[in-house]
Amino acid sequence: MSSLAKLVVAGTTENALLQGFSRLESRRNGHDPVWLKAFRRAAFQRVAERGFPTARDEAWKYTQVGRILDVAFEPAEASASPRLSSAAIDQLAGDLGGARLVFVNGYFSPQCSSLNKLPQGVKVESLASALAEEGESLEALLSRPFGEQTHAFTALNAACAEDGAFVQIPANTVVEEPIHLVFLSDPGAAFPAGPVVSHPRSLVLAGPGSQVTIVETYAGIQDEVYLTNAVTEVVLEEGAAVEHYKVQNETATAFHIALLDVRQERDTQFTTHSVALGSLLARHEVTVRLHGPGAKTTLNGLYMPQNEQHLDNPTTIDHVAPECTSRELYKGVLDGRARGVFDGRIIVRPGAMKTDSSQSNKNLLLSESARVNSRPQLEILADDVKCAHGSTVGQLNEEAVFYLRTRGIPQLAARDLLTNAFVGEMLELIRVRPLRSHVEKLVALRLPAGGVGVAA
Repeated sequence: MSSLAKLVVAGTTENALLQGFSRLESRRNGHDPVWLKAFRRAAFQRVAERGFPTARDEAWKYTQVGRILDVAFEPAEASASPRLSSAAIDQLAGDLGGARLVFVNGYFSPQCSSLNKLPQGVKVESLASALAEEGESLEALLSRPFGEQTHAFTALNAACAEDGAFVQIPANTVVEEPIHLVFLSDPGAAFPAGPVVSHPRSLVLAGPGSQVTIVETYAGIQDEVYLTNAVTEVVLEEGAAVEHYKVQNETATAFHIALLDVRQERDTQFTTHSVALGSLLARHEVTVRLHGPGAKTTLNGLYMPQNEQHLDNPTTIDHVAPECTSRELYKGVLDGRARGVFDGRIIVRPGAMKTDSSQSNKNLLLSESARVNSRPQLEILADDVKCAHGSTVGQLNEEAVFYLRTRGIPQLAARDLLTNAFVGEMLELIRVRPLRSHVEKLVALRLPAGGVGVAA
């Protein structure tokens, strides 16, 4: 028995995810470059030796993953003929009008994708194809050493990722239409049968002075148990501007663990909008490092768990360089026995003078049983900075409800109007109109009276 195999001896609930690496490794038949094979095994070794997060890990204090580890997941295989029409994909993810890459159970589906309307020189393809064609040039980007904060799910993605999206925008190129990356889980079409796990890994490279809008959509086809363990890396070179959106609408029986890792150089602009609606348990982690002076970043998030859902939103904005700006606004609307988590961390490193940063988390509880844990944090290690943070948790303002009632609006309608306005502020920030329309329809299903008219 190999040293790695000994680390996954039967008897722990984590075996299924760990043993999946061995099956994937044998399936690859040595096709990986030498550097990638070594990196995968190092990543797996890290997972096997350190184990998965527990409640003793401060960053996972409010999100316990036992429900995930108790499931005997099998790594999904590529489907020869995904059973999805263009109309079905439009319904699940929306039609944004630009290029669209579709992945089913973590694997690129060329017959479901459309790569038209791309400027010359722009690369939009599957990561598996990019590795096959130019694997050595991607080594520096995909094999970075693991930091102390790297948790087991991220390392497991590094060990097991088979495919994902690769987007490269040349210098001074403007992509007018959004590039849509659609990740669909279809357990009924997966092999082997039963709960499956996919590990999509995507890489976006924005060259100097380039501009692009990236939209990621995660959705499920059937109400069956599955796990999506995704990692997306975005690198912005000097003067680049990237607007990023993520819509997580997995089925109510699914699990979703994801990391968005962003690195910004001088005078770059990065904005991300997260909309978390689906999954039984989901955690969307965002880490942004501002490495170059003059970099600006904006993090917006809306999470709306209901019933027994648990949605976790850890974020880290790391100000490494001076004269950088960051803005962060996350809102939660919780109903039923739902649980929400916001863990926002802003770090101002030594030497990062003239940092301007603000962070706000606002939560609206629609039931007595809903709970939220909000923990904004500032770590300031430099002088001459301007930083602020705040958090609110509460129910609807009864004075505002009373005011509307005095204007002839019934009580239920008044409460609906105020809830819609609370959410509408976040939807108005979505600048891609077809995406906003699609998200409004999804959000309306979760709102009282089914409406978000204030955001139209």
